[in-house]
Amino acid sequence: MWKRGFTHNDSPFTLLRIHMAKRVVVTGIGIVSPIGIGIENYWSNLLKGVCGIRPISSFDASGFAATVAGQVPEYKIGDYVPKSYRKATKVMARDIELAVIAADEAFKNAGLKSQAYANPSEIDGLRFGCNIGAGLISAELDELTSAMHVARDGNRLDLHKWGIEGMQQLTPLWLLKYLPNMLACHVTIIHGLMGPSNTITCADASSHLAIGEAFRTIQRGKAELAICGGAESRVNPMGIMRYQLLNRLNTCRGVDPSQALKPFDVQATGTVVGEGGGLLILEEYEHAKSRGATIYAELAGFAASQDTYKLTEPDPTGRSYGKAVENALKDARSTPQQVDLLIPHGLGIPSHDRAELEGLKKGLGEHLSRIPVSAIKAQISQLGAGCGVDVATAVLSIHHQTVPPAINTRQTGDIRLNVSDQSRKAPVRTVLTTVYSLGGQNAALVFKAPDEAQ
Repeated sequence: MWKRGFTHNDSPFTLLRIHMAKRVVVTGIGIVSPIGIGIENYWSNLLKGVCGIRPISSFDASGFAATVAGQVPEYKIGDYVPKSYRKATKVMARDIELAVIAADEAFKNAGLKSQAYANPSEIDGLRFGCNIGAGLISAELDELTSAMHVARDGNRLDLHKWGIEGMQQLTPLWLLKYLPNMLACHVTIIHGLMGPSNTITCADASSHLAIGEAFRTIQRGKAELAICGGAESRVNPMGIMRYQLLNRLNTCRGVDPSQALKPFDVQATGTVVGEGGGLLILEEYEHAKSRGATIYAELAGFAASQDTYKLTEPDPTGRSYGKAVENALKDARSTPQQVDLLIPHGLGIPSHDRAELEGLKKGLGEHLSRIPVSAIKAQISQLGAGCGVDVATAVLSIHHQTVPPAINTRQTGDIRLNVSDQSRKAPVRTVLTTVYSLGGQNAALVFKAPDEAQ
């Protein structure tokens, strides 16, 4: 039960929600990132300032304007699924693999023996939800080549031929690799999860929104646990081309890749896309206590907003973004004065960063210049729906009482930010993490040290 002093402004609905909502804590973390797989590798490299942005090696990118990206280290997907499930990895796109790996890491980190590790399963699958954010999964071009060739009419794609002859060149299960809901589908099948499940596809905001939905599900008592977050790979020709056409990428050749992405810096020239994923195990507080789980942090507040400004540009005033920040803090019964760390979106796109700062000013006021800021995308790149890594970073910062660095944010112009290129030991009791995506979807999450929200 939440404890808070009631005021005459509290509505009956608010009082009921305060009385009935269950506490939700983080008991497991799974990370797949360009600077490491698993929380130990990731956290160690993050604090050291290691940058995972490098020349693209997974395909020949020499013909693209941007030739660097954040790529996940090599792995074997068979190491992260039960032997009985390895045949199914043939219908996993890269995005699905990243989610499956992050889920495996999260379950093991939480000490939860699902059906992937125990027979019978030691969890109640009916009370275990799954909310995973996903992006637009890009098809592998070599799979489409023969189909496109058959459907050609000179230099033009004939859609009539495509429907009759071209699609016959694709394997019957081809589509199962590219449906966004397949990330959650494989995770739930592998681990035997049958609780409330959903897929969120809102670009960069997908992870935060998925975590927020799982948070509300547990608060309402509809599940005891949920795995939530997101994963995406944009390191492929179609993913790179989308952002190149939107003029969002840093296209400067010959630049040190570790200096390619500069969140909120006056010298920023564009973003760098990447791949990765972050998943959390959320658990009802009493349930976590009863099994002696490690509690990393408590999820105390969530809010989302929509600015309806433009499909391809954020609202330069940041009004709606600021409202998401404001409402998330209210939901957590916190004030800007109590925020010890901010993990923002910080894409390194000047117009986007400026809009985000305007929103943060509205939500945090004069405290924005005081709060330590960890703009981590300079190290991990823009992961799209994989921004669950941002959220996992917020949780780990509380657990380790450490502020991660902001390696490439040095000159922020007229809006002063509290940044450092070195990690810092500091009291981290309340962390705010924020995100926005194409189309104006904004989201904010507030985490607290386990003893702060009682």
